[in-house]
Parts: sequence; C-alpha cells; structure tokens
Amino acid sequence: MSETISEHIEYTKIASVIKPDSKILDLGCGGGELMNYLIKTKNVNAQGVEIDENAIYSCVEKGLTVFHSDMEGAIEAYPDKSFDYVILYNSIQQIQKADTFIEECFRLADKIILGFPNFAYYSARRDLFLGRSPVTKNLPYQWYNTPNLRFLSIQDFKRFCESKNYKILNEFFFTSNKSVNFLPNFFAQTAVFVISK
Repeated sequence: MSETISEHIEYTKIASVIKPDSKILDLGCGGGELMNYLIKTKNVNAQGVEIDENAIYSCVEKGLTVFHSDMEGAIEAYPDKSFDYVILYNSIQQIQKADTFIEECFRLADKIILGFPNFAYYSARRDLFLGRSPVTKNLPYQWYNTPNLRFLSIQDFKRFCESKNYKILNEFFFTSNKSVNFLPNFFAQTAVFVISK
C-alpha cells in the first residue's frame, strides 16, 4: 500500500510539470504505470522503451505503445526534437555511460525528467557503516542481482548538472509516503529532477 502511495505522489509531482498534450518518451518504462498515469491525467502522446518482456506484456495489456529494446540502443533511431520530454524514471542508474546518454536525450527533447533512488539515504549509509551493501525499499536488490550500475546521490546529481551547465527546473524528494523538504540528501529515498540546457 505504501509503495502505491509513494508512486502516486511521485507521479503527481511529475504530472505537475508536464504540459497537457505533450509528446513523451519514457525510457525504461517498466510496466507502463507512469505512462498510463500521464496519458490519463495529461492526455500525453507517450511512447515507452523497455527491455524486460514481462513488463512489455504489462504495457500492452494497458494499451500502451512500447518498443522492446535497451534504452541506449533505442534512442539513436529517433530524430532530433521528436519529443517534449524524455523521462528516465528509476532507470538512469542502469545506464552504462550516463553522461553521454543524458546528452543524447537532450537531442530528442528540451526537457528531461529523471527519477532515481538516493544512495545517500540514511539507512543506506547505516548499512555501509555496518559493512554491508545497502538494501532498502528503493534499493531492494542484493549486490549479485542488482541492475544498478550507477550509485548516485542527490548531491552527486546536482554537482553533475552544475558541471554540465544543465539547469535544474524542478526538484522533488520523497520518502516512503511523503515529500521530503529537510536535508533531502540524507532523508529522501528517491529524487525527481526536471532539467534543461
């Protein structure tokens, strides 16, 4: 139940920054829950890219447009400025070369919406202090089966944007069932940023 509430809060914040009738590419769309939400609330024209076959079946059951591919291979086929927004919701940490990938996403859209688990969340820090790899609600994997290649924090991402001269247009931070406004790099489990050049 709390996971559904958390996702709903995040989806609501993401929807709040998207203009109605926009064109959206959701990279690593999973089962299409966010795309479905944005179609229903913002009437967006959405396409998804997903590599997991079971997730694709879930998208198809919802009537969503989704392409079976890895994210890095898929975006090369799209023409410049094909979309208003590229969404990387809980997928950027799985990209091999995140910096060049984000730059390529800017070729497709002027705004990128990124959501990721915050690896500096206090319980992850506690696990590391105790000598074990962090396992939290938003980092549920063990070291041997995690799809995550990048382990970034909110602070890391802000520094990255500053180094690339990307503008942070919006930022939202969450714990399991509510927004976090105080020390988000320590208390937030997840973060959502909207960035532009």
